[in-house]
Amino acid sequence: MPLTDSAIKLKPSPRPNSANNDERGLFLLISPKGGKWWRFKYLSDGKDKAAIPCIYHDVSLKDARDRRDEARKQVATGIDPGEHRKAKKSA
Repeated sequence: MPLTDSAIKLKPSPRPNSANNDERGLFLLISPKGGKWWRFKYLSDGKDKAAIPCIYHDVSLKDARDRRDEARKQVATGIDPGEHRKAKKSA
């Protein structure tokens, strides 16, 4: 079931909580101190990875979904979104 803005306003738990799944691999990681980060879970070289490390308050749900779609296109073409971001950042 896709996330809504009201569902995102959850209180932090004693452990990092990543059970706030949206759709197609996007989820919201909530830390015990209240920080919220968007993550995109994907499979690369047989390993589970997560990309799109952006903060919830800086990036809205709609923008996070747009970034997820871009990352899914990269995965479909064989590009690792996390490695692509690191290479782009260092260049």
